[in-house]
Amino acid sequence: MMKRVLVTGMGIISAIGENLSENHESLRSARSGISKATHFKSHYAGLLPFGEINVDNERLKQSLGLAYRSGYTRTCLLADKAFSEAINDAGLSRAELSAFDTALISASTVGGMCLTDQLYEDANLKSNGSEYLNAYSCSAHTMKLTRRYQIRGFTDTINTACSSSANAIMLGARLIRSGRAKRVIVGGVDSLAKYTVNGFNALKILSENPCKPFDVDRDGLNLGEAGAYLVLESEEVASGKKVYAAVAGYGNSNDAHHPSAMSDDAVGAIRSMREAVEAAGISYDQIDYVNAHGTGTQNNDEVELYGLNKLFGQIPPFSSTKSYTGHTLGAAGAVEAIFSILSIHHAELFPSLHVETPIPTYQTSPIAVYTKKEKVNYVLSNSFGFGGNCTSLVFAGMN
Repeated sequence: MMKRVLVTGMGIISAIGENLSENHESLRSARSGISKATHFKSHYAGLLPFGEINVDNERLKQSLGLAYRSGYTRTCLLADKAFSEAINDAGLSRAELSAFDTALISASTVGGMCLTDQLYEDANLKSNGSEYLNAYSCSAHTMKLTRRYQIRGFTDTINTACSSSANAIMLGARLIRSGRAKRVIVGGVDSLAKYTVNGFNALKILSENPCKPFDVDRDGLNLGEAGAYLVLESEEVASGKKVYAAVAGYGNSNDAHHPSAMSDDAVGAIRSMREAVEAAGISYDQIDYVNAHGTGTQNNDEVELYGLNKLFGQIPPFSSTKSYTGHTLGAAGAVEAIFSILSIHHAELFPSLHVETPIPTYQTSPIAVYTKKEKVNYVLSNSFGFGGNCTSLVFAGMN
């Protein structure tokens, strides 16, 4: 019999808050964190809006007790901040963290490339060798967490673009359900970097205004940064603990249609959503809310709505919380998983922001105002990545 996978801890830092409670309050207040960047240094920092976390690296280091540690990029610091909150929220002991049946699955797309200029200097022998020589890889933050928290079980770092941390959650849940681990800390992190900003700008999909997913006049996305982690535990070890929700289902597919666009017939998105709902063992009409991928680009929003309509017929209540945080790339799946679980745990639906004229094609529109419901039992969270890697997760309430 497959083991139930329960969420017993969550930690997050994003443009709308430095911890879980601040993020929750911003969602309830419909308060966006998208604005001009002040800590990120780039030609575009003064020209484009970003979902920047309003904390500089020095304050992060001080708050984490890392003032005298070297080689910590912003990516590493954001990961540590969210990770530490999640394990404290779950009440994990040092012994539990170091147990061989505790795993860590993290995710990132930017990794240490947030130090784009320093990486260039070091790689081209224009420096004497900085403290960040071992911090440029995608997995550097995972290695920092492993050493600092003495994690000895299975560890991995996933990079499947925008679905990265959703896939980390899926892999963690599979490890528990198959009996290979009793608890898994899962999530992801990405920080703003010249490398990614310049790349997305070259694709002509960065908006000059706060993004407006599912609006007729949407003109692109805003890049953001975040760290987000969840503690997943099997039912046997979670007994007697606070439980937010269960990871009920998951699905992954890859349509391999285009390096940076989804296929018009949403073949990958439909398959990942269908697999997630079927794995949860529920019917489509039991989904109470969809946390959509909803980037605000022309291609993504139209295709996602097409896929939802094809699969559900009557599209459930949906919204895009990227209108609060920006697109946090490898962290997005974990950020939006946490937001989805907050919806379940507090029976709330959070609106899409900045929508003035909803896409009329399917005679539906995203949630417009904060809503307190009697119950939110099942939430579908979508994360669709470059290269067509599509992942959908279903979270379930405990009642």
